[in-house]
Amino acid sequence: MKLDILVAGVGGQGILSVAAIIARAALVRGGHVKQSELHGMAQRGGAVYAHLRISDREIHSDLIPRGAADLVLSLEALEALRYTEYLDPEGSLIASTEMIRNFPGYPDPLELLRRLETRERTWLVDAPGLARKAGFRTATNMVLLGTASRFLPISSRSLSDQIRKTFAGKGTRIVDANLDAYRLGREVLPCIPA
Repeated sequence: MKLDILVAGVGGQGILSVAAIIARAALVRGGHVKQSELHGMAQRGGAVYAHLRISDREIHSDLIPRGAADLVLSLEALEALRYTEYLDPEGSLIASTEMIRNFPGYPDPLELLRRLETRERTWLVDAPGLARKAGFRTATNMVLLGTASRFLPISSRSLSDQIRKTFAGKGTRIVDANLDAYRLGREVLPCIPA
């Protein structure tokens, strides 16, 4: 078993939290994990991504080559488009419909969504809407983790445990809201797509 995942978005969206939760859950399961990340110049709104490689065998590199990712998980629509070149031809793209227009000349929203929708094995998720439904508008990352969980060789229980541990220091309300967002994200795809 091998799974290469690229998690992308912009600073402040919780990209690194998603990658860390998946990585820790895979390690608990007994897998091998390598992770590499770029922090977007450490500023809110800058590009952030993480390469995450999970396997039942030793992994020698933490970087995913272009054209080899099994899954690109993007918390921002334009960042999803930017990283499609990393996808294997049979790879899947899960992207939030959220657009953070953080520079002049940001593409037309309708055109951007149209370009994303033309790719097979693409699922666009109203992550902000589902996060609000969970009662915590900043939990879009947990919504998308829930959707992506259908593609991961990790149990939902292990991922939920890692979500609890990650947010435990922020109080019960925040933990519960993140878990609710995760569950709503899982409901987007009731089973692993063929």
